[in-house]
Amino acid sequence: MHVAEGILSGPVLISAATAAAIGTGIGLKKMDVERIARTGILAAAFFVTSLIHVPIGPSNIHLILNGIVGLLLGWTAFPAILIALVLQALFFQYGGISTLGVNTLIMALPAVTCGILLGRFTMSPSVWGFVAAFFTGALAVLLAGLLTALALIFTEAGFWAAATLILTAHIPVMVIEGIITAFAVSFLRKAAPEMLHR
Repeated sequence: MHVAEGILSGPVLISAATAAAIGTGIGLKKMDVERIARTGILAAAFFVTSLIHVPIGPSNIHLILNGIVGLLLGWTAFPAILIALVLQALFFQYGGISTLGVNTLIMALPAVTCGILLGRFTMSPSVWGFVAAFFTGALAVLLAGLLTALALIFTEAGFWAAATLILTAHIPVMVIEGIITAFAVSFLRKAAPEMLHR
């Protein structure tokens, strides 16, 4: 869901960059030595999964995994996602340098929000834990799509059709991400439950 350079207005880019900088600052402050390796691994997973993408108007669709990143990292998702986006912009020209702030905010804010709201429910070994993990993955994608749509609409009202297309195109991604997150959390709950305790 990278937004390309040259599409968004200056006020949208500046506002998003400011919010992303605040989120990244909070994430860095909360990052301790034990979290560095986990942050690196999840930044790499985010980097790799979003390399395979299909262009849709001014954006594109691809797996994101921001739900599980937020679930496992909390606020540290901001610096993890920022690092992955910087590398993608430098090596593959996905997104761009001027859109780093907005792309970071689009991916990381839903990750943190879903991790905070649904994280404790995913700890349940019952079917409700599985359902909560599914919604963590799916809702993170939905919120990222909504933020992308809002960035486009606040830039120009004429982007309404593109914003609608982006949201619609991400419905299958929401389902896939929900399933991946649910099974990943089920595995972690058995193999490494300490990873689910932020």
